Amino acid sequence: MSTTVRIATRKSPLALWQAEHVADRLRTIHPGIRIELVKMVTQGDRILDAPLARIGGKGLFVKELEQGLLEGRADLAVHSMKDVPAELPTGLHLAAILEREDARDAFVSRRYPSLRDLPQQARIGTSSLRRQSQLKGLRPDIITLPVRGNVGTRLEKLDSDELDGIILAAAGLIRLNLADRITEHLSADISLPAVGQGAIGIECRTDDKTIHELIKPLHDESTAWCVKAERAFNGRLNGGCQVPIAGFAERFADRLVLRGLVASLDGQTLIRGRAEAPVHQAENLGEAVAEELLNRGADRLLRDIGI
Repeated sequence: MSTTVRIATRKSPLALWQAEHVADRLRTIHPGIRIELVKMVTQGDRILDAPLARIGGKGLFVKELEQGLLEGRADLAVHSMKDVPAELPTGLHLAAILEREDARDAFVSRRYPSLRDLPQQARIGTSSLRRQSQLKGLRPDIITLPVRGNVGTRLEKLDSDELDGIILAAAGLIRLNLADRITEHLSADISLPAVGQGAIGIECRTDDKTIHELIKPLHDESTAWCVKAERAFNGRLNGGCQVPIAGFAERFADRLVLRGLVASLDGQTLIRGRAEAPVHQAENLGEAVAEELLNRGADRLLRDIGI
């Protein structure tokens, strides 16, 4: 095969790992294919001194890549699905979702073996409102401090003794061969994951049939159904990283189980929901769990936050 495929990616180590992972799998499936990485810097990468919630949300990590697709500078873009907004630009779609890595959050500390072993007023680094709210719900005394930057930068801040611990996605640590840094895997009962966490998505132009055929073997149906339910849940709530929203679906045979959460910023109110449905009703399931939470007071929380 003499086809050249241009993959748009951010320049962070984790983003490059994901792009190289897709490239390696394409080379295995299509021997002779040529891959070119089109490395881009997004606005989310440029602005590191402010929380994402303040500067516009997760979409800041994908807009430049999407523009590259629309302008024909790249053929596909590789994303962490937790960074992809519910609405995609006209002319683009998510054509493949890869098999999910560990979706849990991970507690990383040099001194304490678990969250529950942290001393009073412990300082924990995380810029995620979702993680902050759930931490506060578990341990109201904990002081959360914003930590932005790539995985290595966050670990450096922990190692410099500025923090007692940090919360990161387990998937990122595993993919970067840093699983040994994980002190404790946090169960979904303690820290419900972000929508799409641990899953990699491939975005491309809707009319590019050649790319569709090339990447079709990378698609994992079970992960795709789960992510579809989570994104429908998030979409109904109009959620982003400005809001403490969590959603995580699991597939059991031909059924999906979805857990969702909307929290107050201070973690004093955590509204949780759970439902299940056949896999082919993934979107309906996501919307139903969202409606349940809205009816139980999530609408008030979202209004208070300004959504």
